[in-house]
Amino acid sequence: MNLQKRGTQRWCGLVLSCLLIWTSLQPEGIHQSSAVNLRRFIGCAVREFTFLARKPGCGGLHITTDACWGRCETWEKPVLDPPFIESYQRVCTYNESRIVTVRLPNCSAKVDPFYSYPVALRCDCGVCVTSTTECITSV
Repeated sequence: MNLQKRGTQRWCGLVLSCLLIWTSLQPEGIHQSSAVNLRRFIGCAVREFTFLARKPGCGGLHITTDACWGRCETWEKPVLDPPFIESYQRVCTYNESRIVTVRLPNCSAKVDPFYSYPVALRCDCGVCVTSTTECITSV
């Protein structure tokens, strides 16, 4: 084997080694499945979601839409003054959405067949607003 060919092979091996090291040092999102990323994800994001839309007097309809999903920073710590706890609680909530209306199947004659639901356009971690989000608030 001549010296030029050996040099080329060593150079290719060095480049491949550097590429493997670089890839192993990258954030997990580059080389792991999204299921693993979702377990470690902190924050709030728009994610596809499927549910069964139903109302009395109509058949159900499976709907796939975008909804808010995630985990937001939340903490509590004891303090000496009432209420004896300081808390920082945020939930993943809709920051921007649009309403979509669909027609449910097999509705009785006296039942409105239309069903409306929100589609998430943008989600953020924020204070829970009970008029738009299901959440538990402090008493």
